[in-house]
Amino acid sequence: MSLLPTSNTYASSFDGSRRQRRSSRSVPLIIRRIFRFPQMDFEFALWQMGYLIIAPRRVYRNIYYHKQTKNQWARDDPAFLVLLASLLCVSAVAWGLVYGLGMIGILRAMLFMVFVDFLLVGSLVATFSWFVTNRFLTHNHMAHAVDQNVEWAYAFDVHCNSFFPVFLILYLLQFFFMPLLQRSNWISLFVGNTMYFTSIIWYIYGTFLGFNALPFLVHTELFLYPIVICVILYIASLFGLNISQSVLSIYFG
Repeated sequence: MSLLPTSNTYASSFDGSRRQRRSSRSVPLIIRRIFRFPQMDFEFALWQMGYLIIAPRRVYRNIYYHKQTKNQWARDDPAFLVLLASLLCVSAVAWGLVYGLGMIGILRAMLFMVFVDFLLVGSLVATFSWFVTNRFLTHNHMAHAVDQNVEWAYAFDVHCNSFFPVFLILYLLQFFFMPLLQRSNWISLFVGNTMYFTSIIWYIYGTFLGFNALPFLVHTELFLYPIVICVILYIASLFGLNISQSVLSIYFG
């Protein structure tokens, strides 16, 4: 019996390793790194969070360098995602303690804020914006243009970036204004509704900036059109609908 590997053995091992590499490539790099905390650049993620507040356009200027070096528009480092999810968990603990939810209630609030508010809603918004941009806003019809498409992961990145100001206003700032927002007067209604209006407008504007940064997209100003509807609804809400109290009653009873 020969001790040397046969061609079939070599071929099967080669095919197995090739399938393993293919399967690893099919999983996005950001997902494969989600629990590799030492490899995450949290300092850069914090830098991005800061500039998303003071100069959001500067954050999106960096995607050009990322595209040149990594050949993709989307992040491959989950540090931003992990930080934002962690902040939501801390926020859930604070809200739960104030409302006396108990350990189980706090855990439910954490799961709801992270997996529903942030991930589920974000996935739906990212899927919608990904479809709209690729279907209607690309100009690949030019004769010598190189076909380029918006990555779904990039659309979700845009959601993450736009969600951070929403977190600061509705999950953090609203928490400290809670004594005022729980009062039954027009000032409480005005402050609470203005917080929700501001956060939604910031989210819409951040979404516009994210897709406007891609050079192969056209007419990205369409993402700003919902602001008109928001302004109308905001003005109408000032005549008696306290959005803050309604939302908090749904969340915490």
